Amino acid sequence: MSTPQRLPPLHVLLIGIICLGWGGNFLASAAALTELPALLFTTLRLALVGLLMLPWLRPPPGGRWGTLAAVALCNGALHFGLSFWALRLAGDISSPAIVMQTYVPLTVLLSVLFLGERIRWKRASAIVVSFAGVLVLGFDPAVLDAPAALVLMLVSALFLAVGTVTMRGLAGMHPFSLQAWGAVIGIPVLAVASLLLEGDPLEHMAAAGWRGWGGIAYSALVASVLCHSLFFVLIQRHPVSQITPFLLIAPLIAIALGVLVWGDTLGPRLILGGSMVLGGVLVIALRNAATSPGRR
Repeated sequence: MSTPQRLPPLHVLLIGIICLGWGGNFLASAAALTELPALLFTTLRLALVGLLMLPWLRPPPGGRWGTLAAVALCNGALHFGLSFWALRLAGDISSPAIVMQTYVPLTVLLSVLFLGERIRWKRASAIVVSFAGVLVLGFDPAVLDAPAALVLMLVSALFLAVGTVTMRGLAGMHPFSLQAWGAVIGIPVLAVASLLLEGDPLEHMAAAGWRGWGGIAYSALVASVLCHSLFFVLIQRHPVSQITPFLLIAPLIAIALGVLVWGDTLGPRLILGGSMVLGGVLVIALRNAATSPGRR
């Protein structure tokens, strides 16, 4: 077992940049979604990411095309398409940012069910607390105004968890290559869905202003390309379990931006439910760090 080393100040700074980028993505995307429908926004975002990641496009290891297709669809088209749809429907930024974190306990549950992993009472209790927090969130007035947003975000988190567990079958594949394939496989699915459900994409694109196009640029260039690149740099030097707990700063930044910029109201149910969800996720992350067999 290798002992995790103390994070140097530069790497702490990189974590701060990642959290700012991912937290700000909720605000930038919410603003863009006031001018663009969700599936079209996701399509254009993936197109920009795919264009930049194209040089890393490589076949999957061992010819595992089925696994690659499942990961690309779950982590790309389905996860992002549904999460942006939920964000467009929601009346706030805070609750979607919190509910998205349920992908962590969902990933643990799927690992137990399908990979035979074992968890002890602390992580099991944290999972229960996290999902109880979602139930509390569901009774917040802001969430009750758009209950479909909560359901869509939960389904989006489930697809991300499925993709995360399935990704273990692609060990050794470069993350940039995964992003490139996510675009190649996901764009046709999203484009057809957008055309059928949202109407003529050219009309929406012509009507979009700086919020729409700026949100696409931010989500693709900052949240995806920059922040995922920095995350890849960090996990090459530290165990994933050492980095993960710090990433809970991202939804806190999203909540702060929601209150300060978007006009979110922090009611008692949102505070209580959010604390339960994020607290449970933090316990899971810390237990993962404590039981990690070494560097990944």
